[in-house]
Amino acid sequence: MSEDKKTLIIEGKEVEFTNEPNLLEVIRKAGMNVPTFCYRPDLTPFGACRMCVVEVIYPNGRTMINSSCTMPPEAGIKVLLNTERVRKIRKMVLELLLANHDRECTSCDKSGSCELQQYAEEYGIKDVKKYAQKEDWQEIDNSSDCLVRDNNKCILCGACVRACHEHQGLQVLGFANRGSATHVQPMAGKPLADTECINCGQCAAVCPTGALTIKSVVNDVWAEITNPNKKVVAQFAPSVRVALGEMFGLKPGVNTTNKINAALKKIGFDLVFDTNFSADLTIMEEAQEFVTRLTTGGTLPMFTSCCPGWVRFLELQHPDMLNHLSTCKSPQGMLGAVIREYVPQYYPEITKENLVSVSIMPCTAKKYEAKREQFKMEDGRQEIDYVMTTQELGRMIKSAGIDFNSLEDVPADSPFGQYTGAGTIFGVSGGVAEAAARTAYTLVTGQELQNVVINDMRGTHRVKTVELDLNGTKVKVKIVNTLAEAEKCMREIKEGKADYQLLEVMACPGGCINGGGQPLSFNDSNIKEQRAQGLYTDDEQGQYRKSHENPEIKELYDKHLEKPNSHKSHELLHTSYSDKRSGCYIGIAK
Repeated sequence: MSEDKKTLIIEGKEVEFTNEPNLLEVIRKAGMNVPTFCYRPDLTPFGACRMCVVEVIYPNGRTMINSSCTMPPEAGIKVLLNTERVRKIRKMVLELLLANHDRECTSCDKSGSCELQQYAEEYGIKDVKKYAQKEDWQEIDNSSDCLVRDNNKCILCGACVRACHEHQGLQVLGFANRGSATHVQPMAGKPLADTECINCGQCAAVCPTGALTIKSVVNDVWAEITNPNKKVVAQFAPSVRVALGEMFGLKPGVNTTNKINAALKKIGFDLVFDTNFSADLTIMEEAQEFVTRLTTGGTLPMFTSCCPGWVRFLELQHPDMLNHLSTCKSPQGMLGAVIREYVPQYYPEITKENLVSVSIMPCTAKKYEAKREQFKMEDGRQEIDYVMTTQELGRMIKSAGIDFNSLEDVPADSPFGQYTGAGTIFGVSGGVAEAAARTAYTLVTGQELQNVVINDMRGTHRVKTVELDLNGTKVKVKIVNTLAEAEKCMREIKEGKADYQLLEVMACPGGCINGGGQPLSFNDSNIKEQRAQGLYTDDEQGQYRKSHENPEIKELYDKHLEKPNSHKSHELLHTSYSDKRSGCYIGIAK
């Protein structure tokens, strides 16, 4: 070992390490791996499951079994990953977990992506009868619009508890009781729907088993598609296109926009539109709203309103701050309203009565958003009937027997399928603010922004602050992701310490690219960056890069909405919020 670098030996291979937080990350850096349930790269190491144990031989000859996720790397040690002792420990851990587990795998939504199932197969475990079988099964919690909680499949890894607290600053889930009676439950044992859960789905995204899963509507959507009396219309969000391919063996970040269009048409959707279009529409409304507030002394800083987890957080935790929130619906909400209002005018065979509206989102909280009282039509129906996640769409494509990767490209339908680069970057933290800046510059100065890429707004790190010069008008923007960071901003504003005029918040780490409904990626710490780069590349390659340049957006205003923030656009594209503590409505759209 040279004196100018730190190295250790893993399975006979010399491996250099630098600032890796634990031995497990060094093992992965070397291109090797060990199984783990509780370790997630962006959460605090917990050391609960003991699956990642390795045999460590120290320079003095001493040998120990250590959990690699909690052990710091040490120079000069030798690490063995699959000795007889190590494999015996892992196998025993698996057998104990399975003895305490509901093993109805074929009926579990995580079947095929469950780590417990995967490792049981890899270690050849077929029989756990030597251990006492659990008999006191708990009732499944189906109360949430977005998630299903089945404690009978929980292995007490604690990943969901840490994700809720470390990402969102909340403690919706926690450990109750001690010893063999220990289990994870919502606060005070309440149903999940009765808690302060914001529906972000990050708990399900880190759960290695079927203890927390997405509430699926796939069967309901199939029923609508096969009903000859219905016309089913789809929209899909920016970040779906750079993640769905992972479910078919493609690398993260590969843009599959036109293959998604083709797959949806093959499944039987009558029309397919693009939520990127309504991301552009959102920018037209939100940028105008921001400029109006900025120039007329309106409430600042203005908060972005695209993230339903963030909106629910404010309604629950800071209802006194709701007047800061933009009244714009999210892109999903805007396109849902536009589809209901105008698709029958362009497609005579479709009526408001036979139209079924489906959105495909990276986000579990979008299921909750679509059911908001504010998004009901006059006849009592919701503007959007069903919300599927990226995972659900992937399973739907597979069940239809479609060879996704061999599909020929198909464009989206018109007139709500064209989008700009500004619309596509909505899916990554900082993208909303960057897209808004491109249009706000024109609104304020009357000129076109030449260099549309604002690098300081890019990247998946949790906090970014950028000062913009709109031809002499200074605007400071703060961008955060995770509600743990948003809570710090709330304190700044209430204490009078905030010096920014626009606050962009996304609840999920890195933004929508890492939403709770995206394909599972337990061990890839770079996946957020790869998906983000896919959106940035789509922006770079687009014909138009500013929302106000979108020809179909211009047509929508010319034919139907007059101009951004007009009376008609307020009726259709803006919304109100409610103080979840008192039940009062705030910021009612005019």
